[in-house]
Amino acid sequence: MTRKLPKRGQHGAVQPFSDEDASIETLSHCSSFSDSTSVADEGGDGSEDTAQEDFQYKLKGFIDSTVDKSAKTRQGALDGLKTAMATRILYEFISERRMTITDSIERCLKKGKGEEQRAAASLACLLCIQLGSGIESEEVFKTLKPIFKTILVDGSANIQARQAVATSLGLCTLVAEDDVLDVQATMECFENLFTRSYARADGTCPSINPQTSQLHTNALLSWALLLTICSANQLKEILRKHLPKLPKLLESEDVNMRIVAGETIALLFELARDTEPEFEFEEWDQLCIKLSALATDCNKHRAKNDKRKQRSVFRDVLKAVEANFQSETIRFGTERMSIDSWVRKRTYDAFREFVGSGMNYHLQANEFIRDVFELGPPILVDSATMKAMKISRFERHLHNSAAFKARTKARSKFRDKRVDVGEF
Repeated sequence: MTRKLPKRGQHGAVQPFSDEDASIETLSHCSSFSDSTSVADEGGDGSEDTAQEDFQYKLKGFIDSTVDKSAKTRQGALDGLKTAMATRILYEFISERRMTITDSIERCLKKGKGEEQRAAASLACLLCIQLGSGIESEEVFKTLKPIFKTILVDGSANIQARQAVATSLGLCTLVAEDDVLDVQATMECFENLFTRSYARADGTCPSINPQTSQLHTNALLSWALLLTICSANQLKEILRKHLPKLPKLLESEDVNMRIVAGETIALLFELARDTEPEFEFEEWDQLCIKLSALATDCNKHRAKNDKRKQRSVFRDVLKAVEANFQSETIRFGTERMSIDSWVRKRTYDAFREFVGSGMNYHLQANEFIRDVFELGPPILVDSATMKAMKISRFERHLHNSAAFKARTKARSKFRDKRVDVGEF
């Protein structure tokens, strides 16, 4: 059944409770942001207004700098806007300037190179997340979608730009695309990329360099994200076409491709069973054997971190294929949310890819994201309660220092108790 994303509601004047991590910590590398926030925390309403005006002034400066002649300046401006959008709710400010920001993104995608294009592609996603699912984000995406697709299919374009676009196009489509046929067309663009990693007719796997493999992996991730809004009829055709071929990607040399392929298989099984409870896969036994091997992989030629990450993921994938999802609870502020399905997990991971450590703040305050995860309206807390719940930076520093010292002492005692058997 097709899952329709909710439209954005109106923002109230009362501010929801926010984590210190979201509003201050994650902006620390942009000192100008954190300075203005600190002033607001320490002063009264007047200083808060001043800090807000300073913050908006800096944002306007970033917007102006996205058209600077210097590539380094443009890159810094894009990164500054990304950080702000990832860690604050700026709907009203951005809504008034959305087309100006869109024009800047378009210019950077067309004329920029490598890192600048990557930053512009990420900013496009954050812009859509801020605006939510509605006419405003649709206008933004209508402008940027042709450029995204041009870069994505252009084999001569910068590979890092193509990787970034593959990720951004998926989430922008989820948020801002309102035409089912256009969603299908975008999924086909992704298919044209990641299917090049499929095994050949004779069963052999193609030789693909790491950068191209990452492009295919990002395309598969975005394709899987759009699976979550496919209709039952679309899903039936996708299962017939792709489920028999995806298990071969589990043999890829690229650990990220193996993991994403496994998670996509788990997602397809979940969607198939939602549509048809008695769904059966002819090669189920062979698939379970392959997944079990990956969940207990001990190959010496693979890096330890790769094996550890792979084993953890494939234990969950195996459980999913055997009709059992490993639920996870996300806590943010005074609330909590259960990640109890692969659909929910893929959606959550997609948003977190862009907002990063600001995800908890967006779960609390972003009406659109709260609607996506069915959390209801933001929980409103008055300013006096917010200040009572916050601790100062100095207090947090003292707490962290004490915790660090305690850990160090505990580890030292543990090390002292260990005996070197070789010396004995």
